[in-house]
Amino acid sequence: MHYSLRCRGEFSHLLFLLKILKVTDPSSSPFLTLHAVRQWSNVPFFTVPLARAHGKSFAHRSELRQAKRIVVKLGSAVVTRGDECGLALGFSHKYNVVLTNRDGREMMIVTSGAVAFGKQRLRHEILLSQSVRQALHSGQNQLKDMSLPVLEARACAAAGQSGLMALYEAMFTQYSTCTAQILVTNLDFHDDQKRRNLNSTLHELLRMNIVPIINTNDAVVPPPEPNSNLQGVNVISIKDNDSLAARLAVEMRADLLIALSDVEGLYDSPPGSDDAKLLDTFYPGDQHSITYGTKSRVGIGGMEAKVKAALWALQGGTSVVIANGTHPKVTGHVITDIVEGKKVGTFFSEVKPAGPTVEQQTEMARSAGRTLASLEPEQRSDIICTLADLLTERKDEILSANKKDMEHAVSRLSPAMLKRLSLSSSKLNSLSIGLRQISVSSQDSVGRVLRRTRVANKLELEQITVPIGVLLVIFESRPDCLPQVSALAIASGNALLLKGGKEAANTNRILHELAQEALSIHGVKDAIQLVSTREEVEDLCHLEKMIDLIIPRGSSQLVRDIQRAAKSIPVLGHSEGICHVYVDHEASVDKAIKIIRDSKCDYPAACNAMETLLVHRDLLRTPLFDQIIDMLRTEHVKIHAGPKFASYLTFSPSEVKSLRTEYGDLECCIEVVDSMLEAVDHIHKYGSSHTDVIVTENEDTAEQFLQQLDSACVFWNASSRFADGYRFGLGAEVGISTARIHARGPVGLEGLLTTKWVLRGEGHTAADFSEQGSMTYLHENLPVAQVLPERRTTS
Repeated sequence: MHYSLRCRGEFSHLLFLLKILKVTDPSSSPFLTLHAVRQWSNVPFFTVPLARAHGKSFAHRSELRQAKRIVVKLGSAVVTRGDECGLALGFSHKYNVVLTNRDGREMMIVTSGAVAFGKQRLRHEILLSQSVRQALHSGQNQLKDMSLPVLEARACAAAGQSGLMALYEAMFTQYSTCTAQILVTNLDFHDDQKRRNLNSTLHELLRMNIVPIINTNDAVVPPPEPNSNLQGVNVISIKDNDSLAARLAVEMRADLLIALSDVEGLYDSPPGSDDAKLLDTFYPGDQHSITYGTKSRVGIGGMEAKVKAALWALQGGTSVVIANGTHPKVTGHVITDIVEGKKVGTFFSEVKPAGPTVEQQTEMARSAGRTLASLEPEQRSDIICTLADLLTERKDEILSANKKDMEHAVSRLSPAMLKRLSLSSSKLNSLSIGLRQISVSSQDSVGRVLRRTRVANKLELEQITVPIGVLLVIFESRPDCLPQVSALAIASGNALLLKGGKEAANTNRILHELAQEALSIHGVKDAIQLVSTREEVEDLCHLEKMIDLIIPRGSSQLVRDIQRAAKSIPVLGHSEGICHVYVDHEASVDKAIKIIRDSKCDYPAACNAMETLLVHRDLLRTPLFDQIIDMLRTEHVKIHAGPKFASYLTFSPSEVKSLRTEYGDLECCIEVVDSMLEAVDHIHKYGSSHTDVIVTENEDTAEQFLQQLDSACVFWNASSRFADGYRFGLGAEVGISTARIHARGPVGLEGLLTTKWVLRGEGHTAADFSEQGSMTYLHENLPVAQVLPERRTTS
């Protein structure tokens, strides 16, 4: 009992294995080397895969959500402590997952740990068997280091198997999940009758929602092969479970095999090297390009053994993922992440995509982007003008592609979304005009000197504008976003990764081709990449080493999802567009009607459309108020009443559930305020800091509103729809930012630039300016227009 209690705390992380049984929404490093391949017979097991009647393995990660029968293999490095005497603490403390079988998934566990558990137990028994006198004479420290006999591995396995299984049983029983122990040997797979018996037993257990815990019967297996022991101690290789897991997965026609060990996955070179990259997906034809590294601390198997086992299972129709089961930050959810199709470990697929991976696209974009940034301003302007010409010259081709997208989307998208998706000749002409505006502003963007300082004699400092780097722009439905953002990226010298919605796939493809055609005139075609793979948006948000800024353009839900997913990459955007129009008691009737109609009805799906109309209390039951209501009804705008407005009415429209609602359609909320200051307070409390408007003829009231309101865009007697990069004269925008750092409001060319500091000296050192030094700081501001030769010779 002492051993069970001691290990139980370390073993609690087994719970994460059961999380896969409770997923309610199924839709949603060290490097090892092989020196011996385990054989189930005289023929290596990986050469004779069994036929799998129900089909092929999954071709893409996203399909793993469909996996129903899953084999999870726990490698020795996951289970075993570094001294191989007990279970690893890292294997335990992060997995606090509630168990369930409701979603119908079936899971089998191939485990290691009996030898290590037994070794711990037997060593303890040996210490206890020594006389108390010996223990006291040796002292506590010497007792710890006391020499112990080499323990035979099969005896360790026999002593440890029952305790290992008891811990599994205890953990699973806490959540009303039953387990069953199955020990196998080679004969269980060679003998046809035993193989049928094993198959029948496993199927019956799965039918009853019982989790089989499978291990090799290490108490009776043959001794290890010569030269295959570890650190001079005969240890039965728990790594042999690679072959067992693969054989079992194919035998049981499992959909997925998850092999967990102390490996992140498969690398294109030993991970100790500087340029080693983790392979997201591995294809059977790529073995020749893989270099294997050093051995693991445990077992005789290695990554080569894992790859062979994985390929054998893949050939038999079972998908495989090799991942790290020991990383403290990810192990608690590694299995569910894999089943949800997230980029964890290395996924084995028989289908190799025709194009580059998203990681390769990002590297291509960064390389070409650096060349783009080094071009002359006239060359970047030339590229943008060429793209503007192509939009009009090839408009028939663009509109034909857009027509296909519209036909496919008409039954799936709302009218507001269809309007965003639609392109027309007038839209393309407007796009072309906007791009030419950007081309003009690009002349003095990159490399512009913002500040010059003479730090000391012949030591001069410059602050200059530079591109941010690689931008990821994710947008929904609006294909016109693609050329706008492309032009801004070209003008600012940034590389660009574009991820558009599938509803605009045909239109995005032709627009991207035109952008690359324009880039080709100066040899930087790859600077703009369109991600058209099956990558999930969340996966893109994890490329923190490759992407410098994410800009979401779309629904507030899209923006919020990306802000949550991108934990290590800055996100420029707004979570909601809750825009207000406040009509003061001194407002002009004509101006109020025009501004409210345009703000709400011109494009209700836009983020700068009015969502809440604030009305001064004195306007109630006046002709102005009646005209506003009549206009909204004429425009078929559904009206919701705020709590205060509803209190004034005997029969009122439906009261709003929340004053923080972004309707995105012909709907709005009307609320009453007692003053301009109360309107400001309301907007600060319920708004999203996007765009807010005051309609009044009182200049003092308007100026107070403009000064006191803390929103990215604040307007007086003008429609909220002016909050747009094109209308601001920026040519276009990459989005609207409600953040307070870097860029705010419509983000155009300036918002895609950052700065760097350039210092020019003549052997200056910081020691020169110490108390004993010969120089002093001047910190003189210099005119930024001064040319380089004069600057270098100025004293």
